[in-house]
Amino acid sequence: MIGKVLARAALLSFLAAAPVMAQDKPAAIRIGVTTFLSGPASVFGEPGKKAAELLAEDINKRGGIQGVPVQLTFVDEGAGAEQLVTEYNRLAQGGGVDVFLAAISSGNCNKIAPLAEDLKILNIMWDCGTQKIFETAKYRYVYRTASNATPEMIAALVYLLKTRPDIKTLAVVNQDYAWGRDSWAIFSATLKQVRPDIQIVAELFPKFGAPDYSTEVSRLLALKPDVVFSTSWGGDLDTFMRQAGQRGLTKSSLFVLPVGESSLERLGKDMPEGVIIGARGDGYFLHPELRDEPKFKAFVEAYRARAGAWPIYPVFHMSQAFAALEAAYAKAAAANGGKFPGKEQVVDAMKGLEFQGHSHKIALREDGQGIADQIVGVTRKIDGFAFPVLDDMTIFPAAKLMPPSGTTSEAWIATLNADLLKVEAPSFKHKP
Repeated sequence: MIGKVLARAALLSFLAAAPVMAQDKPAAIRIGVTTFLSGPASVFGEPGKKAAELLAEDINKRGGIQGVPVQLTFVDEGAGAEQLVTEYNRLAQGGGVDVFLAAISSGNCNKIAPLAEDLKILNIMWDCGTQKIFETAKYRYVYRTASNATPEMIAALVYLLKTRPDIKTLAVVNQDYAWGRDSWAIFSATLKQVRPDIQIVAELFPKFGAPDYSTEVSRLLALKPDVVFSTSWGGDLDTFMRQAGQRGLTKSSLFVLPVGESSLERLGKDMPEGVIIGARGDGYFLHPELRDEPKFKAFVEAYRARAGAWPIYPVFHMSQAFAALEAAYAKAAAANGGKFPGKEQVVDAMKGLEFQGHSHKIALREDGQGIADQIVGVTRKIDGFAFPVLDDMTIFPAAKLMPPSGTTSEAWIATLNADLLKVEAPSFKHKP
């Protein structure tokens, strides 16, 4: 009798424990995604949102991350930095989000990085470009799965000077906030190191979201610089290029747009041929090395079917962030004996992580910064597309265009000279 009672007690104890064991895996991995869903930058942010939805659906169809489905919550960066920080705090502290993919704006990333560290929540900076994040502070919970402004600007500069060594004058038109100022500081400082003979004739910084560039265009038409450089993006770049084209500035000066790939389809015929364009990494829907791979083609086609447009580089940045998240959970689970990992174990797994979205493989350095190769080309009108695409492309190895971990871009750039232009990188012609 006593034996039966003990057996029954043991069974009841096991049954009572069973639900607890089943809860070792959460019901979902809750991902907060910040992106511009309103304002002129939404032409850039909405593609990021659509990509996140597409990638999450694919993950869930494959059974989730380590058997757990993902669930997305979007936060609009267009509402302003104050509202963004409020929502970030609410979701992180209220338990509504397990990991954040944030953000697009460099100004927002500057605010979010220390906040994520204080809140002890994994934050993957999926897009923002300011190089200062990891050069001015150390983080445990913050990583960037894309490149930063330093290799992006230097790749565009090397391409320019290799293809147009005869230029003598240059002007800049950049948005007046962290990204515009930081990216220009990198480009101009490197230019002075490798080609000090080139004169900078104008430094113009219209405010973010400016609707009218007539003052800047008039100034540049009068100065007639050989090159107009701009790292403006989204609706700002679209407006600037249309107004510059309408008044003939794009015919009198060579334009260099290191982040211009995202505007190609939107601008269409308003984007002239011969413009030097970068894509903030090597994510490009006509990637010369990846475009024929089945997985790549399927992603591009699925995105186009959903969005009604070709994917632009923020779409590829989002794929890199999701690929890193999957890889981190897999690495953490392996280190945990195959069991679903805890949040801190996933954070630990991010260190030194290697992963591949729909671009070249990316590795995270010890400081949390991703090393992503850079594609730069020149616009050409090609049969089959209603807008110019990239031709004469070069894919630069990012590791050769950025300072080592623990060194600031400013200090590293000060050591450069004309030998930088000898960096070896493969080149590609567009193929039909």
